[in-house]
Amino acid sequence: MGCYSLDVRNLLCPMPVIRTQNRIVELNAGDILEVRCTDPGALQDIPAWCRINGHEVLRNDIENGEVVVIVRVGSAESAR
Repeated sequence: MGCYSLDVRNLLCPMPVIRTQNRIVELNAGDILEVRCTDPGALQDIPAWCRINGHEVLRNDIENGEVVVIVRVGSAESAR
């Protein structure tokens, strides 16, 4: 299991979700991805995408004015 980060600060919807999706496809089931962004819509958008695609949101909040979403990648089938 690996831990990775994704910086999508200063990008607006839908780019944080698209970049998150593109990065998760490169990861393995069980890997952890920390996403940092400044688009407040990502607080709802990334977790909604994760629910639909079988990934687990471990953390979803605002830290120092940035949205932080930590995701555990689901099965290989859901990551593709």
